[in-house]
Amino acid sequence: MKKIIVLTGAGMSAESGIRTFRDSDGLWEEYKIDDVATPNGWRRNPGLVLDFYNQRRRQLLASKPNAGHYALAELEKDFDVQIITQNIDNLHERAGSSQVVHLHGELMKVRSTGPGEEVFDVSPEKPNVNLGDKCPKGYQLRPHIVWFGEAVPEIEKAERMTYDADLFLIIGTSLVVYPAAGLIHNVRPGVPIYLIDPKEVNHIPYDVTVIQKGASEGMKEFRKMLHLN
Repeated sequence: MKKIIVLTGAGMSAESGIRTFRDSDGLWEEYKIDDVATPNGWRRNPGLVLDFYNQRRRQLLASKPNAGHYALAELEKDFDVQIITQNIDNLHERAGSSQVVHLHGELMKVRSTGPGEEVFDVSPEKPNVNLGDKCPKGYQLRPHIVWFGEAVPEIEKAERMTYDADLFLIIGTSLVVYPAAGLIHNVRPGVPIYLIDPKEVNHIPYDVTVIQKGASEGMKEFRKMLHLN
């Protein structure tokens, strides 16, 4: 079975109402990166950071996968589909995708600030995490998010996945955030690369088939290219 490796970014979930960070009306217009997405921000004001991600969690719980998410899950009927996502939402999993690697962490998980950094699921019924919420060993819980300046634990796994691809598909990412943007360099010569994004992306130094549409409409066209209904 041919292996399709998919790299998804914020544009994948935009149609589901998940607010992006870098658009003109994005979250960085309201929040400073250093305040809510860095270790320094956490040390300065953990309450603000927890509240920021509580808001994102509530937004996610009110959102649903879009047709693009479901189309990717459907591909598993015909291909070995493995998704590498920069997104911290769980919409791929909720749509039915079975192999998803989260480069930047997961919104519906938290981890201990103590030794071992154990990871715990957040209950949809109790989505808020507050100061004083601790792991069983007594350490404060923090968002299970890879912040700016932190290592990306899953990047080596993603690099191996990309190298093994028979087809590489990029959806909804501008390919400017590293190390994820560098994954395209791990694609073996001769492996087809497709890019789905409504915006013009013109800085890719590879032969790429561009589908200039949003995730849902783009996936429809991609399936046609693969001769799938």
